[in-house]
Amino acid sequence: MTEMSRNSTQEGGQPGRIGIGLELDATHLKILEVLRENGRISVAALAERVGISRANAYTRFEALRADGAIKRFTAEIDHVRAGLGITALIFVTVRQQMWRQFRAQLAQMPEVEYCAITTGQHDAMIQVRVTDVAAVHAMVTDRLANIPAVKATETVFILDEVLRRPYVLPSDRGPGRSSRRPPADPAAGPARSTGAARAAGPAGSAGSTGADVPLGMMRFVGAAEGRAQLQQDD
Repeated sequence: MTEMSRNSTQEGGQPGRIGIGLELDATHLKILEVLRENGRISVAALAERVGISRANAYTRFEALRADGAIKRFTAEIDHVRAGLGITALIFVTVRQQMWRQFRAQLAQMPEVEYCAITTGQHDAMIQVRVTDVAAVHAMVTDRLANIPAVKATETVFILDEVLRRPYVLPSDRGPGRSSRRPPADPAAGPARSTGAARAAGPAGSAGSTGADVPLGMMRFVGAAEGRAQLQQDD
């Protein structure tokens, strides 16, 4: 694995250190791009798509698995065809001393596809997939509402899933493209943000995502469009 990391740095591309020390270069990222399209592709076809030898493709693929960059392979299903045509997001406010109970109860709910602890107005977001609207109503009123750790909930139904990617990669943005916001136009005036970061979990604190990017619920209003409203808020 050490030799693998050394070779990755020499072949070009900006490396990214992951797992136990593997440095991702442009070739690793290209392999992940191809696997995103077809996770069952053969090593020979993978090597041809990436433009490397079969032995190199196999070695790099196994290194990505051993290092944990590739966690597992799974099937992606059509939820409507599987009978789960209703998707909803449930935002939960949790009693801060009862996170352990909340996590334990949530693990017992098979409808839950995804849950994340968040900053902002609520503490957690749950995504559920069920057969009908009544199932969402029953889950919120009969199950979540009866968990002592849950203080309040807010439910939002998803009407259409416009975009869903298996995963994103740094290489998706292309070379030379920054993820930071472009400089504001001085003629348009400053934008305004309101709200502050809330505690995200039992530890009572949230990690920073950048010195100039505050966490929490944010509202940005362009001065040209909302100056009158901002004055009323003040």
